[in-house]
Amino acid sequence: MITAAQLRAARALAGFDQRRLADLAGLSVPTIQRMEASDGVVRGNVDSLTKLIEALDAAGVELIAERATSNDGGRGVRLKKAAGRKR
Repeated sequence: MITAAQLRAARALAGFDQRRLADLAGLSVPTIQRMEASDGVVRGNVDSLTKLIEALDAAGVELIAERATSNDGGRGVRLKKAAGRKR
């Protein structure tokens, strides 16, 4: 699963605006906006989420799950777990 914060960070890391990511994923800009505005885990249908993750993967962005390691050793972004942080 991908969180809204993770999606925004992944998009920024790829250097995409919402329109570019929407085009690459074959989704609409309002769909990307809705996903990024989710509270915690991104809401969306499986097909849309799959397209989104495939577009980010093709751009070289690896989504790292909580408590998972990155095996390729590339740069990345991860939030530390903090008391009281809403996810």
